[in-house]
Amino acid sequence: MAEERNSSGGEGGERGERGKFFAKPKFCAFCADKTLTIDYKNVDLLRKYVTEDGNIRPRRQTGACAKHQRVVAAAVKQARHVALLPFSGAETVR
Repeated sequence: MAEERNSSGGEGGERGERGKFFAKPKFCAFCADKTLTIDYKNVDLLRKYVTEDGNIRPRRQTGACAKHQRVVAAAVKQARHVALLPFSGAETVR
């Protein structure tokens, strides 16, 4: 009995053998394209780094390096302060 459970052959019998998720390696878009600049006025670029709820996406989702992720976070916060980006994703209904 014990042998039958252990010799599943890797065809979905054990949890860790099948269906593993391998994330595609991400790269920093700002390091790859030197002409791309991070500015708080560039709202189209900053929207890629903000979730629908208004939270700043983490590095593991965006693929940005630590240096550029800090700059993006500061630009998003500055754009929120100047009212170019909302603080939350929920829109107010009047």
